[in-house]
Amino acid sequence: MSDTLAGLLSVAVLALLLAAVYVPLGDYMARVYTSSRHLRVERLVYRLSGVRPDVEQSPKAYALSVVGFSLVGVVVLMAILIGQSHLPMNRDLPGMPFWMSFNTAASFVANTNWQSYAGESTLGFTAQMAGLAVQNFLSAAVGMAVAIALVRGFVRVKDGTLGNFWVDLTRGTLRILLPIAFVGALLLIAGGVIQSFSDSTMHTLSGADQVLTGGPVASQEAIKELGTNGGGFFNANSAHPFENPSGFTNLLEIFLILVIPIALTRTLGTLLGKRRQGLAVLGAMLFLMAVSLTVVTAAEVGGHSVTAQAAGAAMEGKETRFGEWASALFGMATTGTSTGAVNSAHDSFTPAGGGGVLVNMMLGEITPGGVGSGIYGILVMAILTVFVAGLMVGRTPELLGKKIGARQMTFVALYTLTTPALVLIGTGVAMALGATPDAMGNPGGHGFSEVLYAYTSGANNNGSAFGGITVTSTFFQVTIGLAMLLGRLIPIVLVLLLAGSLAQQGKVPETAGTLPTHKPLFVGMLVGVILIMTGLTYFPALALGPIAEALA
Repeated sequence: MSDTLAGLLSVAVLALLLAAVYVPLGDYMARVYTSSRHLRVERLVYRLSGVRPDVEQSPKAYALSVVGFSLVGVVVLMAILIGQSHLPMNRDLPGMPFWMSFNTAASFVANTNWQSYAGESTLGFTAQMAGLAVQNFLSAAVGMAVAIALVRGFVRVKDGTLGNFWVDLTRGTLRILLPIAFVGALLLIAGGVIQSFSDSTMHTLSGADQVLTGGPVASQEAIKELGTNGGGFFNANSAHPFENPSGFTNLLEIFLILVIPIALTRTLGTLLGKRRQGLAVLGAMLFLMAVSLTVVTAAEVGGHSVTAQAAGAAMEGKETRFGEWASALFGMATTGTSTGAVNSAHDSFTPAGGGGVLVNMMLGEITPGGVGSGIYGILVMAILTVFVAGLMVGRTPELLGKKIGARQMTFVALYTLTTPALVLIGTGVAMALGATPDAMGNPGGHGFSEVLYAYTSGANNNGSAFGGITVTSTFFQVTIGLAMLLGRLIPIVLVLLLAGSLAQQGKVPETAGTLPTHKPLFVGMLVGVILIMTGLTYFPALALGPIAEALA
């Protein structure tokens, strides 16, 4: 079978699998967040934590709960990482240095999973399980809770509440993430991903002994992908054969990355009572995904770079188990969501391919985005789109029966400016430092792309890296750590305040002048606004990096 046929079949199988679970999973998640019934284990959690599950929260209380929970998570995870030498199954490894622990804790709490360390030589099994894997579940559940709260803002009429964060967090973890991750882990184990609690000593052909790191990899791998987290048990991430041994596991991991973000568009339509609205949002996501996949795949398969043309292929930095097609598909999925897992070195992609995955993050990771964050991100862009449309026809913009006024647009404007500010300011300050060129793995435009990619990945809560840059200095640990926390928490607070302002409104009846937001015209406008906003914001930076490299 040719590489082209195998690649096309992989894309087709992935599309069929996602289509098969779209309706049942999307409707199930809608029932989870609207059910009035609490499971017995959930009641136990509420009793132990002092939560009153039937008491709803105001937008400010909901936001304070999210921020407080996240900051406490940073402190607890830092304590686990710094003190891991005192924990069981520590593999005789010392505690993590303070600023590296801050960077790592901020990363996993923010659903970023940026890693400035090698997992197999830095962390013991308890720190991996009780620290990182736990945050993989909780940070994903936080994202879903915020998305549902925004949807409630559109659904509720003259209501000052958005639900209960602690109930949404618990249900997302126990009813959605945990069951699917359990099944995913079993399938990964069946596919050859390791699951153990010890290292192994092997005798090599030369007669020497070699220690192979083991560990509970499959269980962490499942939630790493499902929760669009991305942090690898091993430094090589999903390019490591213990994390991703075959084409089967590679396709399964891509499926896990995409399944919840895509199914949440069905959840959106179900909760709104407008299924076509969910399909419209999905249509915009799929169009941008298809363009991205086409560009990245064509760049990698065609070998459009001097090095690739000289070598006859763009295989440098890619696993021979997967090749260019599967690497491009994985790269699109992981940067189109907030996952950040990699099965190849993005630093080794061609200029167009590397630029493609970089742009995926700059779009705001809404193609289809992270677990929860993709939905609330594209809904914010939908509000911006109807605002622009309203200006064009001279009438007050409306979306889903809610008027979009000055207050709502203030939150939207701040949301759209936060991440670019973090990316561009962070990159600018880093490039102004005399020590940064020594940290860059390459000179010129490619080296600039490494720095730009690092802050884009951090502020957008992606976590993938070009791989050429060294980020172990205190400057990078602190600044990227702050970019991850601020890039997560500020947009969430703005989204919740936006949701509260919408929930307090009444419903506006549809008239002949109402813009239909479930039709192809609106989908096209939404895609256009997303592309224009991204281009106006990032084109100068892209011109200094991947575009300059490609033209050279």
